[in-house]
Amino acid sequence: MNHIIEDISNFVFVENVPEKADAIMVVGGGFPELAETAAQLWKDNYAPFILVGGGIGAGLKKFQGPRTKKEIYNKEYLTECDFYTDVLLKNGIPEDVILGEKKSAFTRENAVYAKKLSVDAGLELKKVLLICKAFHARRCLMFYQSYFPGVEFLVIPCNAYNIGKNNWYLSEGGISRVLGEIKRCGEQFSAEDINNYL
Repeated sequence: MNHIIEDISNFVFVENVPEKADAIMVVGGGFPELAETAAQLWKDNYAPFILVGGGIGAGLKKFQGPRTKKEIYNKEYLTECDFYTDVLLKNGIPEDVILGEKKSAFTRENAVYAKKLSVDAGLELKKVLLICKAFHARRCLMFYQSYFPGVEFLVIPCNAYNIGKNNWYLSEGGISRVLGEIKRCGEQFSAEDINNYL
C-alpha cells in the first residue's frame, strides 16, 4: 500500500481494544450496529451506563430511519436517540442504564450534549468507550476529547457502508467519505479546540 494511503488510513480510522470504562457513548446516527455494539459491551461488563446521542440530523426535517436492519427496528422514530434506545432495549439493555439526549444535530453537538448529559447525571468519567462509524472515528475522537479534557476515550468503530481502513480507497464512495472526513476535521476545528487539548 502506498504510504500516503496508509497515512490517511491511520489518521481517519482510529480503533482501540475495549477496556473496563465508566461509560459507553454512542455517537448519533442511523446504523443500529453502533447501539448493538454498545449493548454487547455492556453485557460483557465493560461499563455500567450507555449514553446515546442524537436528535435530527442537520438540514433534515425528521429522522430518516434505520440505515440497516429495518425489518428488526421497524418503528417510527422521532430522533436518533429514540432509535438507539429502542435498539438497546431490543438487545436486552435495562432502561435505567440508558441515558439519552435528543437535541444534537451534528458531531460537535453530540459531544456537547454528551458532556451536559454526563454532568447532569453526576457521572465521574475517567475512561469512556466511544462507539462510532469507522470512517467517522477521528472526527468523533477530536470533538469528544475537546469537550471532555482529562477523559481517556477508547474508540470502538463499527462498519458502515462497508467502508473500512483496508478498503476505503477501492471505491468512489469510500474515497469520497474518507476525504470528506479529512476536510471536515480541518474545517470544523478551532483554536479553542486545540487549546482544550493542551
